Amino acid sequence: MLSNLEKALGFELKASNLLYVLCDYETLQKKNISLKQFVELCKSANVKLIQYRDKVSSIKIQRKNLIFLKENLDIPILINDKIELIEFCDGLHLGQEDFSLIHKDKNIAIKLIRRKIKDKLLGLSTHNEIEILEANELDIDMIGLGAYRNTTTKEVDNILGDNIVYLSKISKHPVCAIGGVKIDDKIKNITFNVVGSGFYEN
Repeated sequence: MLSNLEKALGFELKASNLLYVLCDYETLQKKNISLKQFVELCKSANVKLIQYRDKVSSIKIQRKNLIFLKENLDIPILINDKIELIEFCDGLHLGQEDFSLIHKDKNIAIKLIRRKIKDKLLGLSTHNEIEILEANELDIDMIGLGAYRNTTTKEVDNILGDNIVYLSKISKHPVCAIGGVKIDDKIKNITFNVVGSGFYEN
């Protein structure tokens, strides 16, 4: 039986370094790339998942941008953090700190989130074995795991390097490698390569 994520994607998943792109609106603006150009880049690069992240625009503009992406791309689009925009996309990605803001007990936090997002996709960032084992018990669809390498866009304390191969093996959920990941990286046990600003430089 297909998982929730497989249904959203429209195919059966195996660990194969598929492309998952972060659409960081601030980065697009800095690089003078329009959403239309971003859509064309995604189509030509065979992107399978998108996470929209926007720390600069009003909710109204974010909603407009999500609607544009949904109308022009036939792939699942997740929103980063903003649960209030869930009706305009296919899922939500949260960090560990976002979960604890909802409730310190992750199981209760999940119940509250699921009440709001129903069966839409839900991803959770993880950084170590403890967080992965916790995530294994949660009703989520995938985990982000990293940072794989050092990254210029975010201050990172925890670089996993080759240890990501072992850590991803213990996850029950598909693993999305994050942090300094390149489009053509071949990382064992990883379902998605999550590529940020490096996507626009290819």
